[in-house]
Amino acid sequence: MKQEHIGRTVSIRGSVVDAAFDDYLPEIAHVLLTGEGRDIVLEVLEHVNASTVRCIAMTATQGLASGEPVLDTGRTIEAPVGKRVLGRMFNVFGDTIDNAEPLDDGERRSIHREPPPLEQQATSAEVFHTGIKVIDLLSPLERGGKAGLFGGAGVGKTVLIMELINNMVGGYEGVSLFCGIGERCREGEELYREMRDSGVLKNTVMLFGQMNEPPGARLRVGHAALTMAEHFRDDQRQDVLLLMDNIFRFIQAGMEVSGLMGRLPSRLGYQPTLATELAGLEERICNTATGAITSVQAVYVPADDFTDPAAVHTFGHLSSSIVLSRKKASQGLYPAIDPLQSGSSMLVPGVVGERHYRLAQDMRSTLAEYEELKDIIAMLGMQELSREDRMVVRRARQLERFLTQPFFVTEQFTGHSGRMVSMEKALDGAERILNDDFADNPEQDFYMIGGVDEVNKRTDDQDDGDAEGAEEAA
Repeated sequence: MKQEHIGRTVSIRGSVVDAAFDDYLPEIAHVLLTGEGRDIVLEVLEHVNASTVRCIAMTATQGLASGEPVLDTGRTIEAPVGKRVLGRMFNVFGDTIDNAEPLDDGERRSIHREPPPLEQQATSAEVFHTGIKVIDLLSPLERGGKAGLFGGAGVGKTVLIMELINNMVGGYEGVSLFCGIGERCREGEELYREMRDSGVLKNTVMLFGQMNEPPGARLRVGHAALTMAEHFRDDQRQDVLLLMDNIFRFIQAGMEVSGLMGRLPSRLGYQPTLATELAGLEERICNTATGAITSVQAVYVPADDFTDPAAVHTFGHLSSSIVLSRKKASQGLYPAIDPLQSGSSMLVPGVVGERHYRLAQDMRSTLAEYEELKDIIAMLGMQELSREDRMVVRRARQLERFLTQPFFVTEQFTGHSGRMVSMEKALDGAERILNDDFADNPEQDFYMIGGVDEVNKRTDDQDDGDAEGAEEAA
């Protein structure tokens, strides 16, 4: 029979608890249980001396008194793995929180794992096709890489995340994993309901370390999500799309824990271990010979200051940046991605090819020229522009509308059936618009379509409708 190691609490300061053990010292990251029903969960963070450990609480510590017994479980926090987790919602401990049957049996793995060694990681750069035109053309994601999704409330961030999940399941036969770090309870509940109603939940796993939970739980929920993702990549040999909202909340939780532990802060109050904590999480996101974990992370930039240490350290890990624009959303141009502010390290001739690189540069140039001409158009009107400038404006407005796309997950709201557009069709459409193949088409023909071949079909349908209307009038 396994011997139980029991100590006692000697100090309680909010979420920080010191526990003393006689002739024994629990290891770092071990889970300790205390409280009346052993319902208060602690994680060992430091060895204070030969008999005392300092822990961070994963649950609320109300009612805990000094001198209460503390049990060392002899293990770290573990997350359930395998296909049984699909379609379910979990907390940091791997307990289900969706009011369905609990997962009692089956394999569980420690959330504290090392990144794959370099010799196991794939070295070739490969584009991850999302089926979303504006991302694939101007800010392509890296398979096994990390993309930052910058956007505030109401610009379509959740819808974009849901469409990425839908396309991942359909296009890559992979699984999607949503990890909410510091999420509002309302947002998590809404996302769960929308995923269930749109039919993408059955191939998705959701984990939440909610805003009202202690900082220790928010700090570890990302590791729990990665443990589940690694099992699908390494054991099931599947591609995984990992969506994290919000990576800044992970850094913020680490800052709170560091402050509670009494560590001397570094610049702007951040924890001195910021770089290593973030790297410990981010470096586990990579592709190996068996599969890839591709991550899209929502990134909050404090006070829009891109020199903030949290933003600087996060940018160091990202291979793509997708910027959502409130201005685009107000014009009804969805997905509301700003093509001029978004970018990717994959957009080089050696990775995407010479044709894709050239077209992307031409698109950016055309859209940038249009931005510069907007002030003149607002003051003097289109008539005062030169013929060449008018052609640039026409191409740019056609491109803007071509980069919109109907999503599968919004079919029931918009009435437009969803489209997943191949890279070849997206490139062909952009090239034909830039070559003035559609000089006589109104810009509205390009709004909410898939491939550019739908433009002529829409025009034909409109002509048939006009002819029918004329006959009826006659």
